[in-house]
Amino acid sequence: MPKKPLPASTTKWTFLTNHTHVLALLHTRRDLVLRQVAVEVGITERAVQRIISELEEDGYLEKHKIGRRNEYRVVLDRPLRHPIESHRNIGDLLNLVKRK
Repeated sequence: MPKKPLPASTTKWTFLTNHTHVLALLHTRRDLVLRQVAVEVGITERAVQRIISELEEDGYLEKHKIGRRNEYRVVLDRPLRHPIESHRNIGDLLNLVKRK
């Protein structure tokens, strides 16, 4: 029996944070520019800059300069931050949400 689509919601919340969205994009497309990330996630470039800085500072993302561009690498073995999910790592989460 096919699954019925979920009813449209009047609120705009999602189950994953913008931090997760940024990580998921940069994991599969390491050379995206901030403008592209912002458009795909639906936030400002400034918000993407802040998220990337936070992820770098806490060891979840590494930035490498390639000429004039940046390339990003997600550190997959870092644990998730909340105590409820800390038994899992970033790689587990990204495997769950990756596109096939």
